[in-house]
Amino acid sequence: MSAPPLPGVLGDLAPVLDHWGYWAVGGLIFVEDFGVPAPGETILIAAALYAGAGQLNILAVIAIGIIAAILGDNVGYLIGRTGGHALIARYGKYILLTPERYEKAEMFFTRHGGKVVTIARFVEGLRQANGIIAGTAEMPWRRFLAFNTLGAALWVGLWAGLGYTAGNHITTIYTQVNRYSTYLLAALGLLLVALIARTVLRRRKAGRR
Repeated sequence: MSAPPLPGVLGDLAPVLDHWGYWAVGGLIFVEDFGVPAPGETILIAAALYAGAGQLNILAVIAIGIIAAILGDNVGYLIGRTGGHALIARYGKYILLTPERYEKAEMFFTRHGGKVVTIARFVEGLRQANGIIAGTAEMPWRRFLAFNTLGAALWVGLWAGLGYTAGNHITTIYTQVNRYSTYLLAALGLLLVALIARTVLRRRKAGRR
């Protein structure tokens, strides 16, 4: 079976996929996940479409996607863990991130970071930065790895499954999901603000007592 004509933006990656195959899938997802601008999500969908046409093996696409996502995020975690804290300490004041505010943010991420790491995988921008943020906040590596693996498996499974079964309707689906990811990001931001506000109020009440 010949390779399917990829719709919309996916078509731009067809030559890359034709030439590099699985290497393109693993490489682009890997570098995207520690902050390098790359179409990792798009190449995953395109590869799943190719798998649906018999050009690639869908199980191989899924396995490579999950492994590349985990490794990429762990590189981001290492960057944040080894250099992020020093950068915040040195330059944080220029973006109004004082040591006191950073300490509060660090405590919040330590407490709720697992949820953030898992959900971030589905949100553009957060997907590329969540490893660095987790490392900077010194989230325990084993905890980060567990939630990161969960998020990677869910993310790859979603897009690989849609790409494999949806055929030429994938562009419409992709557009709609990306549109709603904006609302998801806003909802996540509101949730974080609410949790922080609740923590502050509890501490004030405890202090008065």
